[in-house]
Order: sequence, then C-alpha cells, then structure tokens
Amino acid sequence: MNIVVLVKQVPDSGGERSLSTADGTVDRETATNVINEMDEYAVEEALRLREAHGGEVTVLTMGPAGAGEAVRKVLSMGPDRAVHVSDDALRGSCALGTSVVLAAAVRTLGADLVLCGAESTDGRVQVMPHMVAERLGAAALTGARELTVDGRALTIERQTEDGFEVVSGEMPAVVSVWDTINEPRYPSFKGIMAAKKKPVTLWSLADLEIDPGSVGFAGATSAVIEHSRRPPRTGGSKVADDGDGGVRLIEFLATEKFV
Repeated sequence: MNIVVLVKQVPDSGGERSLSTADGTVDRETATNVINEMDEYAVEEALRLREAHGGEVTVLTMGPAGAGEAVRKVLSMGPDRAVHVSDDALRGSCALGTSVVLAAAVRTLGADLVLCGAESTDGRVQVMPHMVAERLGAAALTGARELTVDGRALTIERQTEDGFEVVSGEMPAVVSVWDTINEPRYPSFKGIMAAKKKPVTLWSLADLEIDPGSVGFAGATSAVIEHSRRPPRTGGSKVADDGDGGVRLIEFLATEKFV
C-alpha cells in the first residue's frame, strides 16, 4: 500500500502570530513554527496501517524552505521518505491553488491512500481534503475517528456533533482524521538519527508541470485587503458596593444581555 500523508508547518497556536505588513501573508520569520498538530495523528495512522498491511509511507508538504524542519521531525516518527514542494511562486497561494499543487504531487507519487489532518491550526477551513480528493477523482472519507482497511476497501467512523456516521469507500481515497483516532508516538533517539538519512525530495512547480501564474498571488481567488493587530486587553470595571452593588450588578448583566 502506497500511503501519502499531507503535513503542514504552521505558526505555534500558543505563541504570538501576525501577518506581514508587506503582503498580508503569515509572518513566519517572527513566529515559532511547528508541525500542524492534527497532521501528527494522520502520520501515526499511516504508520499503523503500514505495520498491519505493509507498504510505504511518504510525507508530503508544500511550503518555504523552512518547512523542511517540520519534514525531518515527521520522518523521525517513522515514515520512509518525504517530498517537499517549494517554489518562490507559491507564496500567497489560496486553498484552491494549494490543492492544485498537492493533488499534482499525490498523482505523481501514485498514492493508493492519502491521509491528512481534518484541519490546520492556522486556516481552520477544513476544505483541503475535499479539494484534493475532487482533483484526484478519489473518494473523500473525511472527519474520521476510526479507520478500517480491508484490501482496497475503507470504512471510517466520521465524527459528528451527535455521535458518528459510518462511511465506506475504496482506494484511491483521501481520509482526514481528528485527534480522537489514535495517540501519536514520540520519536525515539534511534528514529531521530535515522531521519537524518532518509531521502527528502525537493520538487518545484516545473517538476509538477504547473503554471506559476495559476498559483501564488497571481492565481489566488482571495486576498487579505486589510489587517490589524488585536487591541490590547483593557481593565475591567470595578464596582464599589455602597449599598446598591446588587442593583448595579444586575444592571450590568442586563446591559451585556446575560439576564
């Protein structure tokens, strides 16, 4: 089984994040960049499938040169190899443009199964699995909390607000997962050392035969028109109880529509 796992380097959601004043893209130079947390669960699921059914696990990412750090960390978990699509013309790509590039790379890799996180912590739009599946003409089994593979048949339990749905399909397929599907393994020292020797192939848009004008800022269907920093927190109001504290509290709650 040829498994490809989509991973993304994102700014740490627990740190300070900002947009570039020059072009409105994420300022990665000042951010602490990490692997998108949900993608680690997809990597773990791919490794478990390889252990159970055999095959190869390839990590695929699209991003600037710095994203290579995330790739090496993912490889330390156990995947066999990685592909990093990096090109200056990709800067400013919207979700549609990104899906074009990822689908082309997956098609070139000849994947039977594509695994990815259900969402990224920087965008949170949850559309990439569906877009990639559509471009590949593959089944989309999204939002999985459990995945079962029987030959080329797939069955997932799709997590919903009210419980779960059972969805079936056949390879080739794209499966996105939530953090309820497993518990990602920690890289061992042996895995970290082995990751340094695993192959990481760099692809450009030319390698994928993609017109630079169809992606990046040139091909984006959306743009950041205006942005500003979140205003600093201000101090709350303090009410001194001079005998009418209860009344003033109720008035405040009514004003804020709590009562």
